[in-house]
Amino acid sequence: MNILIDLTPIQDFLSLPPDLILWRFFIYFGWMILALLFLYGVLQVWLMKKRQQWTSTIDYTLLAIDIPRGNEQTPKAVENIFTYLAGAHGSINFFEKWFEGKVQLSFSLEIVSIEGYIQFIIRTPEKFRNLVESAVYSQYPDAEISEIDDYVDEVPHKYPDDEYDIWGSEYIHASNHMIPIKVYSKFEHLIGPSETQFKDPSASLIDLCSSLGPGEQLWYQIIVVPIGFDWMEEGDEMVDKILQKKKKAKKGFFMQFLEWVGDFSEIFYSIWGDVEEKDDKAKEDSLSMIELTPKQKHQVEGVHDKVSKLGFKVKIRTVYVSRKEDMNKGKVANGFVGYMKQFASLDLNNLKPDVKYTMTKSEYFRKNERIIRKKNNIINNYVNRDADAGRNPGIMNIEELATLWHFPVEASVQSPFLQKAPGRKAEAPSSLPQEIEAGIEASSADFLSEVQENDDKKYSLDEVLEKKEISDSLDSKSKPGYNESNKEFENGEALSERDYKHERKILEEKMCKDKDNEGNEAKINKKNNVNSKSSPPENLPFA
Repeated sequence: MNILIDLTPIQDFLSLPPDLILWRFFIYFGWMILALLFLYGVLQVWLMKKRQQWTSTIDYTLLAIDIPRGNEQTPKAVENIFTYLAGAHGSINFFEKWFEGKVQLSFSLEIVSIEGYIQFIIRTPEKFRNLVESAVYSQYPDAEISEIDDYVDEVPHKYPDDEYDIWGSEYIHASNHMIPIKVYSKFEHLIGPSETQFKDPSASLIDLCSSLGPGEQLWYQIIVVPIGFDWMEEGDEMVDKILQKKKKAKKGFFMQFLEWVGDFSEIFYSIWGDVEEKDDKAKEDSLSMIELTPKQKHQVEGVHDKVSKLGFKVKIRTVYVSRKEDMNKGKVANGFVGYMKQFASLDLNNLKPDVKYTMTKSEYFRKNERIIRKKNNIINNYVNRDADAGRNPGIMNIEELATLWHFPVEASVQSPFLQKAPGRKAEAPSSLPQEIEAGIEASSADFLSEVQENDDKKYSLDEVLEKKEISDSLDSKSKPGYNESNKEFENGEALSERDYKHERKILEEKMCKDKDNEGNEAKINKKNNVNSKSSPPENLPFA
């Protein structure tokens, strides 16, 4: 059987001048490329519009988190909080994505210092507020959570400004985001007492925030977006890359179609029947674990450790806003970069400021215009808590996030300007007669039984003491030294007045006794004597 293929049209086309070849190719096929690009652009504009409409219906709230004094919880507790927040992840189908504009909602974890006064804040969608509160209370039962106004409204959002100036940047991974950074477990050592074996990396950040003076503000933001488990496959690809495994090439639609045609033709006429099938399995040239360098082994182990825990998409920003006359950019910018360098593991990964695209810095070609554009971009992206604006978000697991954002361990971090709950809460003593329900037996004092005769009445502290006064005054007539004419003792003091003061003093001492709080107050007063600071500013949203 002879098969003839006429290649004359192709030879004639290739014999044309190059410019004519390009023109005819564009006429025959170029319009398809333009049509696909136009269709892609229209779909993206449609999707963006739908997302803006859907997100405009979402209400957000800012929650200030105050933990009690004497916190001994390590970042492991915050790691459990992130695990709980992962419950906000939900699947989005085709209709919800393209016709409703639905997207995965995010959380914004923030540390704010306004003139040296520090507050931990979580910005959450209103529908997930109970989720956030449950996550925090489960690990910190004595914490206080309160809703506050947005602190970003106190400064200008457009620059240049006559009164304020701004510095800011996003922080990105120096290497592939599947390779982890240095986590909090690496900050532990075996020297000293057990409560000080963890050297909290947040100590330098808290000290930097406490050093800010009047007119200065430092904002630290970590936006987390819950994701599923598909990102773990990217970790497997990273391990294969380190081991130098050759990736199996996937057959495209065209090659798959040719195989189908060939298999179908073999049914009617055997063309390749006499050709032996060749083994396509190439010899693997990948490295074994024994052949890896110590750095490569550490990277492989780090990637496996990272993908073993839940992950989030992460965007990190920092903004320093100050009045121009009070601005100290060198101290704050260099200090914050130094804080981030603590998480650098030179054989793994680290976080670095995005100097090229988002940092408010430029050194050539229209320098001022580019700096102004970057300043407006960074402040607007921060205010909007936009996870998609700026650089592409990386991926971190819950251990890395707990390393970057956690409540300071007080054994390692001492800051009198960090907002905290006033003290550890405990149940009221059973003998406290602040408000006594009728019918409840009081075992602490005999006179309470007389007060509880009326089943429908509640008594305050003063009423209880008044009842005690009447009862004692009736029994005191038989006591020696009592004068019937004026109802007084021989020393001239009224019995009721004396007993009233005595009973009230005993009850107030029980209500106000708190030795732990007094010890912490003494520590804070000692710290304040060293680092004196004026009273909080009036516009402090969390004062």
